[in-house]
Amino acid sequence: MSGFPGLNFLGPKSKNAVVAGGLTAFVFGVYFYTMRAVGGTDELQMAIDKFEDQKQVETNPKAPSNV
Repeated sequence: MSGFPGLNFLGPKSKNAVVAGGLTAFVFGVYFYTMRAVGGTDELQMAIDKFEDQKQVETNPKAPSNV
């Protein structure tokens, strides 16, 4: 089996670099497609922020105003 016919003129290290570049591009493509499909929101971070806001309200009762 001769492999990819278009890569016969390249050396072994060059072939490895081409394959590594292709795989890297594929992985980043899948990652960005997934983030776009999901909406890119970090739901866990939003839940943590909401919890912190609620905790801050509970620990800081409103002081009586002297107006």
